[in-house]
Amino acid sequence: MGETIARNKKAYHDYFIEEKFEAGLVLTGSEVKGLRAGRVNLKDSFIRFIKDEPYLFNAHIGRLETTHHYYGHEERAPRKLLLHKKEIAKLKKAVERDGYTIVPLQLYFNSRNIAKLQIALAKGKQLHDKRHDLKERDQKRDIARALKDY
Repeated sequence: MGETIARNKKAYHDYFIEEKFEAGLVLTGSEVKGLRAGRVNLKDSFIRFIKDEPYLFNAHIGRLETTHHYYGHEERAPRKLLLHKKEIAKLKKAVERDGYTIVPLQLYFNSRNIAKLQIALAKGKQLHDKRHDLKERDQKRDIARALKDY
């Protein structure tokens, strides 16, 4: 993985991450410029299938002031994801049958300078699972603090 542009920290809090995939994105020029400027937010984004093709919804890619209005893009437009057929079939089957969901984890430029989206097959957490994770994190932080002072 190369330079990370945006992370979806909320995904790790709300879901159990089962399996990760790397997907390409169909983007316009002004969207790529927005990515390079770091104007991206994946917080409330999600992935759905439309006619057996995965799309990224609700991801915000900001527009630059220097972009001409004619060539500008819609900031929250659905964006098509590029995956291998086998990966698409596996994701679709898991979502339809097993009650999984697909969440975006992070957006980055790979070594060839191409924008990639890391997505994951995930299962939703219950409230008590979230509390347990928070408790565990607090305990680890306390242990690290105690070791540092020692």
